[in-house]
Amino acid sequence: MRIINVVGARPNLIKIAPLMRAYAERDGIEPLLVHTGQHYDDNMSDLFFRQLGIPEPDLNLGVGSGSHAVQTAEIIRTFEPVALEFEPDAVLVVGDVNSTIACGLVAAKLGVSLVHVEAGLRSFDRTMPEEINRVLTDAISDLLFCTEQSGVDNLRREGVAEEKIHLVGNLMIDTLLRNKARADASTVLTELGLSPSEYAVLTLHRPSNVDDPETLRRILEAVEVIQQDLPLIFPAHPRTRARLAEFGLMDRVGALENFRVLEPLGYLDFLKLLASARLVLTDSGGIQEETTILSVPCLTLRENTERPITVEMGGNQIVGNDPGRILAAYRGIVSGEAGSGGTPPLWDGHAARRIVEVLERAL
Repeated sequence: MRIINVVGARPNLIKIAPLMRAYAERDGIEPLLVHTGQHYDDNMSDLFFRQLGIPEPDLNLGVGSGSHAVQTAEIIRTFEPVALEFEPDAVLVVGDVNSTIACGLVAAKLGVSLVHVEAGLRSFDRTMPEEINRVLTDAISDLLFCTEQSGVDNLRREGVAEEKIHLVGNLMIDTLLRNKARADASTVLTELGLSPSEYAVLTLHRPSNVDDPETLRRILEAVEVIQQDLPLIFPAHPRTRARLAEFGLMDRVGALENFRVLEPLGYLDFLKLLASARLVLTDSGGIQEETTILSVPCLTLRENTERPITVEMGGNQIVGNDPGRILAAYRGIVSGEAGSGGTPPLWDGHAARRIVEVLERAL
């Protein structure tokens, strides 16, 4: 059984690692790993391969950055010859990035079975590029693997046949649980002079937050207050760093004594940073999931989430970008009023095994 597995961005790598191990434990599966090169700097790609024990990609398409149209078109153009040459039984895509929909379209048009891991998640916000990628990929997929019950419910409402839908758990949590002990040994807190539970972490990268100068300023208003109480650690996405400079905000950021802007971290160091934080502020979907398992309170700087299970468990709060809402939720956490969450069903470290078992039966 030949399966092309596609990765393109940092979150994809976290999810594909346990799947590649699960393939290796079974007979009769011939996986090909294709990296589109959508993320191409060391900390956002190569370092993750090394730390997570992912085999070197069989192919790297090297598409690099570009607008959504340019990047998606380039992935389609370069991936189609790969699919034609390898003649797979299935193409497996993960998540919701441009690589997901681009390679999915190639598979569907070639009549190759398409498998979508992390299917059915919906923010119901069509202004998010990721939402478009999710909806379209699900519409053309033959097998859809869901991380949480909301994904199953959404797909059913959209008319997806029941036999295509499988609730299997969360590959990202497979990776987290497997690497938690290694992350615990990280020296990143010592290197940064931090004590457990005595700092907060911020991540920020979504266009809706960082591409509008007024929105970014509003978030910085809350940051300015929080960093007076707790050191606030900010591993800065290259996109966000560029926008801060473009909008003339770097001096404002540099004047904050306890707000520390870092380069992106490797997986193990970042997991250690998350696990030991008093709270996390983020607009990342994956970090909402990781903080849920780590029982670290999370404030999501968006008006919605495609991962409602993280809110239902009690550890994640949706606060948008209004400084008043952010600070009210922050004060609730530091005063001990907010809960730290629980463990969603099937987030037990065995999602990859369940996926491979379904693939063997279905293909």
